Amino acid sequence: MEPKWSNNICKRALLTGFTLFIVLVTKPSSAIEIHADSEVILQNGTGGILRCTFKSSEVVSSSTSVTWSFQSSQLDSKFSKSPYSIFYYSNGKGFPGPEEFKDRVQFIGDINKRDVSIQLNPTQFSDNGTFFCDVKNPPDVMGTPARTELRVVLKESLPHNNTAVIVGAVCGALFLLVLVAVAACIVMKVLHNRHEYEGCTSLESVSSQAPQPRKKVESSLESSRCTSPSGPLQGPVIYAQLDHSGSKNSFHKMEPVVYADIRKN
Repeated sequence: MEPKWSNNICKRALLTGFTLFIVLVTKPSSAIEIHADSEVILQNGTGGILRCTFKSSEVVSSSTSVTWSFQSSQLDSKFSKSPYSIFYYSNGKGFPGPEEFKDRVQFIGDINKRDVSIQLNPTQFSDNGTFFCDVKNPPDVMGTPARTELRVVLKESLPHNNTAVIVGAVCGALFLLVLVAVAACIVMKVLHNRHEYEGCTSLESVSSQAPQPRKKVESSLESSRCTSPSGPLQGPVIYAQLDHSGSKNSFHKMEPVVYADIRKN
């Protein structure tokens, strides 16, 4: 009995040691991260993109594979019970799935850039459901597939895009600010020019009024010259005593006598 018991202990010890060796030597696989849009709304009959990207610590190689699956939200569809593979990509090649998606699914990603997106064209109401994106990049194979809810609706049911409205409002506000700035510059320029013009006219009025007394003097001189006779000017008047009787007792009368005529050159 003792040999059998000892043999069992040896076997268990060897198995435990081998397991520990495998765990310590073998590199454990890391979890791959897969990301996709949570919801996509497309118009019926048009094309749309289902985006999917991944992050992996391993280098992308030919062994990297991508699987797209679909589960319909319609109870009467054969894809409603569980996810069904509709597209598979590996070693640089794509392999379409069932007839319902064979001619409508196209791989448009770049696996070297960790982009594994697909295009669905044209969309149908039967495409309403959940699309799953799963990526394996050995040895990085442990990861949760990303899921995208696809809603195929009529054109009237599409949500309004507020981006164009916001961009238009911003552009309009900027244009209005530019107009206000230009108008302010024009007004300031006009006021500045008017101020300079008024300054010039005031200076001219002052300069024109300053020499007026001189003009008045000149005008008075000219008037005096005009009123003077154009003929010979009369010289100074000399008063002399003239005796008309010749006697000593004669009355002396002062009479003015023009001494000489003086002409002014």
